[in-house]
Amino acid sequence: MKKLKLTIEGMHCASCASNIEKSLKKISGVNDARVSVMTKKGFVEAEDVVSDKDIEKAVSRAGYKLIKIE
Repeated sequence: MKKLKLTIEGMHCASCASNIEKSLKKISGVNDARVSVMTKKGFVEAEDVVSDKDIEKAVSRAGYKLIKIE
């Protein structure tokens, strides 16, 4: 299990954050995803098999840009 902190660009409202959360939760192995429009951060709890590329694709699919994964 790993916990990741994401920096996401392009969010303007709570609906933006919700769309990103839904996209992240569709990834097999992601147990939880929370995104804050105020801090422009996302927090993901996932199995070790989930790659950074999977996370980046999910954010991009929702229409936003992933800046950094910590």
